[in-house]
Amino acid sequence: MNENETPRAAELLTPEQLKQAAFDWGLTPYEYERILEGLGRQPTLTEIAMFSVEWCEHCGYPKSRNVLGMLPNTSASVEVLVGADSGGFYLTPDLAVVMKVESHNHPSQVEPYQGAATGVGGIIRDIFTCGARPVAAGNSLRFGSLSDPYTRHLLRGVVKGVGDYGNSIGVPTLAGEVSFNASYTGNCLVNAMAVGIAPTDRLLSAAARGAGNPVLYAGSRTGRDGIGGCSVLASHEFGEGEEKRPTVQIGDPFTEKRLIEACLEAATTGWIVAMKDMGAAGVTCTTSEMSAEGGMGMRIDLQRIPRRESGMQPYEVLMSESQERMLMVVARGHEDDVIRLFGRWELSAVVIGEVTDDGILTVLDGGEEVAALPAQFLTTPPRYDLPYERPAYLSEKWAYDLSAVPEPESYGEALLTLIGSPNLCSRQWVTEQYDHTVQANTVQGPGGDAGIIRVREAAPLGVAVTMDGSSRLVYLDPYEGARLLVAEAARNLACVGAEPKIVTDGLNFGNPDKPDRYYQFREAVRGIADACREFELAVISGNVSFYNESPEGPIHPTPIIGMLGVVPDVNRTASIGFRADGDRVILVGASGCPGSLAGSEYLAVLHGVEAGRPLSVSVSDEKRVQCVVRDMVRSGLAVTAHDLSEGGLAVALAECAIRGRRGARIRLPDVASAEALFGEAPSRVIATVAADRISEAAAQLATAGVPWVDLGEVGGDQLSIEGTLEVGVDELEARWEQTIPSVMSP
Repeated sequence: MNENETPRAAELLTPEQLKQAAFDWGLTPYEYERILEGLGRQPTLTEIAMFSVEWCEHCGYPKSRNVLGMLPNTSASVEVLVGADSGGFYLTPDLAVVMKVESHNHPSQVEPYQGAATGVGGIIRDIFTCGARPVAAGNSLRFGSLSDPYTRHLLRGVVKGVGDYGNSIGVPTLAGEVSFNASYTGNCLVNAMAVGIAPTDRLLSAAARGAGNPVLYAGSRTGRDGIGGCSVLASHEFGEGEEKRPTVQIGDPFTEKRLIEACLEAATTGWIVAMKDMGAAGVTCTTSEMSAEGGMGMRIDLQRIPRRESGMQPYEVLMSESQERMLMVVARGHEDDVIRLFGRWELSAVVIGEVTDDGILTVLDGGEEVAALPAQFLTTPPRYDLPYERPAYLSEKWAYDLSAVPEPESYGEALLTLIGSPNLCSRQWVTEQYDHTVQANTVQGPGGDAGIIRVREAAPLGVAVTMDGSSRLVYLDPYEGARLLVAEAARNLACVGAEPKIVTDGLNFGNPDKPDRYYQFREAVRGIADACREFELAVISGNVSFYNESPEGPIHPTPIIGMLGVVPDVNRTASIGFRADGDRVILVGASGCPGSLAGSEYLAVLHGVEAGRPLSVSVSDEKRVQCVVRDMVRSGLAVTAHDLSEGGLAVALAECAIRGRRGARIRLPDVASAEALFGEAPSRVIATVAADRISEAAAQLATAGVPWVDLGEVGGDQLSIEGTLEVGVDELEARWEQTIPSVMSP
């Protein structure tokens, strides 16, 4: 076809109708003119649809990609793998570990059960599409006030969706968090993470290769669910009373389980040249991005694609985000072998086209050509450097007088109030709906500082994973809040004896077209980038979710850090709970109990205020603390380790007491105050050491140059802080456990 000749198609419209369709699907006037210039002709309606999904923020990242370039994707400590759908590193010469986080925020706000379930399904496909078996999952959830009935509806639906899908496909949920804040009232956040392990000789690429190689579609049939999900739903903020339910996908975990096994079996055959999950943008995404990555083209016929609905237009087939579908490039001559393999798993697999060497993605509908686009052009949206300005609220927040915050009438009552508050109370109502023991590799499940699984192929080696977000701190200082977030995730891994290696990030922000929101995004990414370089961590995958706002306003800026570390021996780890009476309780990383009420849970819960400027993290101090804690755990010297984060020292001690069902007798080195008890700061860890080994611990801490304090000893049924508070462990546990179940009971 001549490059200036328009493909003939029944759906051709007038130029004005095409332009209006482009705008309705989210393309801008500038982008439409760029399409006309790049093609040198009028596009078809099908082509407009394809550009609308590939150039939207959810797929093409036109408004974030330049900023994301700040993130380091290499590390001196590991050999990094950065793939199309997930990234990782070589765990051993024979094994690779991959991971990815993905958001499903807007679909979950519209339809919480299916929105969350398909988020899990999608992130799992991102793992096994490269030939890795999914071995662990995590999630980070954000909702509005727990007192709001609609928040409880969202929480119930999201947790059930995550649990039902993940449990059905047999992947353990090991890490995660749930937080509540009024900023999420009209726009909840659902970030799903998955980890996989693969023999290095079975890793698959997503790059199409080999002209004439057949292109196979495998998995579920295509329907109308999810059409426009990435371009219409996920790339715009919610408006008043908007109904976008038709753009939410429908998942089938039992089909996905068969798809996992079929794809992993296919990866062992040598017949698969490339494979990719049909996630956002569906057929358009896989055909165009696989072609572009391999420097090739494709020629496909939409009539060959199995469908579960009749009368679908070409653009509907190409935009559909129906779940549990994969696209594969197969070595020529083995297409029937692959079709039979999938058939044994009761899955459909059909040839829908072939790879070409012309760089053009040609789409037929029967014998009629409805699209012919250069794959590189289609997958290379314009990039924008948007205007940004510091939010006006920051000056006021930073000027807040923390010294004027009154002391509580009772420190014991303050602790009980905090431990029972929505962001610090037990998550058991949530985690008990997730299976964390399936696959029988779990060493430590959810509820600790990090989850741990053993790597059977390289015993006693293990990997630890954590997901962390600290939106209030990022709201109060986007740059330092993000640095603190990376430090906390690494500290969580150190507390279980793991050395952090790689990061995946989920970046959840408001409307980037508003300069104050874009400032939050830029500064948070800069903070993550700087911290990852300082900690020698590679960011190997991630996701950006913009437009998280509603008529109630924008969400707090919410970067989520998924971090993975290596445990040399899964028999040498630590957990949160106090272990034995008489063990010494030490505070590692502080000569006193320094902390700040800025952005603290204490300030928010007891005084209803989000203000102050968070403390800055000293990376050199943080690394020394993490290194010595990690060594103490691995040597068996520290039998308990727990980082101090939300709620400060008193809450960390209470959590250790509750988890171990043992009290402790504590003496503060300084005068008791809200700041000393509940202030928050980085680089601090509670650890317990057997009494007869405390001198050994002292010597190791001195050698490491890390300050520490002996706070007291484990024992009794009370958490007692001398002259300050005395609360029964049973009372703490009762207050900690009852909050969510009491409001979520039928």
